[in-house]
Amino acid sequence: VQLQASGGGLVQAGDSLRLSCKASGRTFSTYVMAWFRQAPGKEREFVARINRGASDPYYEDSVKGRFTISRENDKNTVYLQMNNLKPEDTAVYYCAAGYRLQVGEANYHSWGQGTLVTVSS
Repeated sequence: VQLQASGGGLVQAGDSLRLSCKASGRTFSTYVMAWFRQAPGKEREFVARINRGASDPYYEDSVKGRFTISRENDKNTVYLQMNNLKPEDTAVYYCAAGYRLQVGEANYHSWGQGTLVTVSS
């Protein structure tokens, strides 16, 4: 599956952004979808994941209560709604598709190209 992420940009602390990731093909609903991010000088880290049926979302602790992952299988799209953004959320955000409901990168076989989110203080 090919993934195309979009929606990044430059915002101020406290603002909101919604990232989108559109998948190609007819098998989107069979994938677990996730968002990861990589801040400057740091390793890529897990942010959130959602199961095939758009339920059971799971989040990294630092984004709980601020970020919401969702998906629309009929549109082949997964979203990441990010509210109350903080400077430490600055990163390139990647969407990823996999088959296992896990948080480790190795469980995801297809990756989008990344979209940059910059949060100024």
